[in-house]
Amino acid sequence: MNPDYGAEQLSICNRLGVSLFLSEAHQKLGVSDNILDGSWSWPLNGLRHPPYSETTGWYIWSGDFSESSDFFQPIHVVHLLNHCREVLAYLGLPPGWRFLIAPNHEDVWFDKKLLDVEGE
Repeated sequence: MNPDYGAEQLSICNRLGVSLFLSEAHQKLGVSDNILDGSWSWPLNGLRHPPYSETTGWYIWSGDFSESSDFFQPIHVVHLLNHCREVLAYLGLPPGWRFLIAPNHEDVWFDKKLLDVEGE
């Protein structure tokens, strides 16, 4: 991964007063199909549950959210460079954090409910 993303992740965490919680390039996250096929549009949304096994806990999507079991597809963090590099700077936020970004717009907030994940 580009080392600049680590600096961007640290910068966002510092600005928000939280500790950096890295998402490693080899770890997996879930993304919506439109992220994978390049048809995504603004805004981009992300939320982070606690990591589990080889996952980061991150789920990223564009457009309408769905509860469907196949809404999110697993990919490695490093592949976001080719699919949606716009979110990479936010992947250092710790579990419980969310973001919604668009050009000239950024909402980033903590959502305690994300820390309560059933079955883990």
